[in-house]
Amino acid sequence: MLIRVTDEVLRPDDAVAAVQTRASGAVTVFLGVVRDNNLGRNVGHLEYDAYPAMAERVMREIAEEAKARFGLEDCAVLHRTGRLEIGETSLLVAVASGHRAESFDAGHWLVDEIKKRVPVWKKEVWEDGEAWIEGPESLGMQQAPAGMREV
Repeated sequence: MLIRVTDEVLRPDDAVAAVQTRASGAVTVFLGVVRDNNLGRNVGHLEYDAYPAMAERVMREIAEEAKARFGLEDCAVLHRTGRLEIGETSLLVAVASGHRAESFDAGHWLVDEIKKRVPVWKKEVWEDGEAWIEGPESLGMQQAPAGMREV
């Protein structure tokens, strides 16, 4: 199992190599990529911060839960920290399983749980301000609360 919080570029090939086994009939990879907009604002870049030991412990717990829940061969969870430009990968999740359905379901579940439970903080930087946000989409919100919009 590959679990990592790092300021280095995330490489899908490394994650796939870490999870794929001879019994793997499916490997699914998810890349969370920095986009240029959110909630009607033009995003210039994002900044991620975390306490790596704590974040990795929670990521490992979630990965172990996914392995048991979906019968996975293995999984990898990697999260970037630091300044990320538009188009860069902030989250990489790779799962290997015997069949595709479990692989897709586990990947989706993992990403949702990571966004809910892992203590990683994200600052969105726009042309006219910035704010530390917790990912309003993952909370089912259509817009960030007023106190989270600007700093």
